[in-house]
Amino acid sequence: MSDPLPTIREHDLNGTTYTIGELAKEFDITTRAIRFYEDEGLISPVRIGSKRLYRRRDRARLKLILRGKRLGFTLAEIRETFNLYDEAHGEAHQLRYYLSVLEEKRQHLIRQREDLEETLRELDHSYAHCEQLLAQQEQHKVKDHGTAAASRQARPSPAATRMED
Repeated sequence: MSDPLPTIREHDLNGTTYTIGELAKEFDITTRAIRFYEDEGLISPVRIGSKRLYRRRDRARLKLILRGKRLGFTLAEIRETFNLYDEAHGEAHQLRYYLSVLEEKRQHLIRQREDLEETLRELDHSYAHCEQLLAQQEQHKVKDHGTAAASRQARPSPAATRMED
C-alpha cells in the first residue's frame, strides 16, 4: 500500500497557502491567467497531486505581475526584475546593479506620471472649454427662441390678416 499524499497543512510548513481559485477571486483574474504566469515561470506553486498550492511568495509575485502589467511593463521586464531580485541577495555587485535597474524603472515611472498629469490638465481645460461653449449655445438658443416667440406674437397671423380684409 502506498503512502497517502500529504494534506495541505502537512505540506504547508512555512505559513499560509492559497488555492488557485482563492487567488483568482482575490485579484479578479481567471485561473487560466494564473496558470499562464506559472507556465511563464513567474510563479511556482507547490503541487500535491493535481492540486496547486500557492505560497505567500507566489501571491506577492502575482500582485507585482498585475501591478507591473497595469503600469505597462512587459512580462520580460517583470521576469528580469524577479530574476535580479532573486540573484541580488548575494554579492554587492549584483545589489548595485539591481539598484540601478530599480532607479531606471523609477525614473521611467516618474516621467509617465508627469506625462499623465499634463494630459489630465489638458483634458480638464478642454472639458471646461466645451462646457463653456455648450452653455453659450444654450443661452443663444433660449434667447433666439424668446425673440422668435415675441416676434410671432407681435405680428398678426396670415389667417387673421385675411379676415380683416
